[in-house]
Amino acid sequence: MRSAAIEGPVLGLEASCDETAAALLAPDGRILAEAVRSQLAEHTPFGGVVPEIAARAHLAHLPALATEVMARAGVSPDQLGGIAATAGPGLIGGLIVGSSFGKGMAIAHGLPFVAVNHLEGHALTARLPLLQETGLVEGGVEFPYLLLLLSGGHCQCVAVEGLGRYRRLGSTLDDAVGEAFDKSAKLMGLPWPGGPALEKLAQAGDPRRFPLPRPMLGRPGCDFSFSGLKTAVAHSIPKLQTEQDRADLAAAFQHVVAAVLADRARNA
Repeated sequence: MRSAAIEGPVLGLEASCDETAAALLAPDGRILAEAVRSQLAEHTPFGGVVPEIAARAHLAHLPALATEVMARAGVSPDQLGGIAATAGPGLIGGLIVGSSFGKGMAIAHGLPFVAVNHLEGHALTARLPLLQETGLVEGGVEFPYLLLLLSGGHCQCVAVEGLGRYRRLGSTLDDAVGEAFDKSAKLMGLPWPGGPALEKLAQAGDPRRFPLPRPMLGRPGCDFSFSGLKTAVAHSIPKLQTEQDRADLAAAFQHVVAAVLADRARNA
């Protein structure tokens, strides 16, 4: 939706996975208020995100979050210019909750509703202007630019050429990088969510201790592959005797991932 068509703030709703979020954005891109409700407590006992639990949590918390951000910004529903909600990709239950709630509000208050593509939302975040702490570049990044998209099960290099104009230059052939982090962390006995736990452990490790493979490094193209790296981590597990051993393996894994991401992005 182009800013020229917006009159008044837009209420944005996100319920595509395991976090419930709402934000109020001014037509110029300023974030007037935002709130995020994590579901870590609900999913931790199961060692991963349970789609049905996530959908029920979104249903329980989204109305209150929407009310909260509008109250904090001092904006009433009749002052809104529109409502936007994530419509995909994501967990189908959460997407239904978020989009249905957004559509209901839009119908009730006679507002336009925009179904947002999750990945396009990531792609256009770089366009947010540098106002307060909400943006990256003064005035927002100009088209075209390169997007390294690392979100959940997605791992892509995308040329962002304009609004609605995207060219995928490369993607993962197997696991996404986030999956590789979580699965490798689980192999190392770290708690869920594994990515942050592995990153924290790696801070005390020596990345040169374990000679892990660097999949796709130096090859032509912009595709990714992480399944072989995950297998190498599994084969290294029997060698772990101390906490320092685990920290070294975590550091080696993280170092290799960073090197591969940089190589693929450089090609793109």
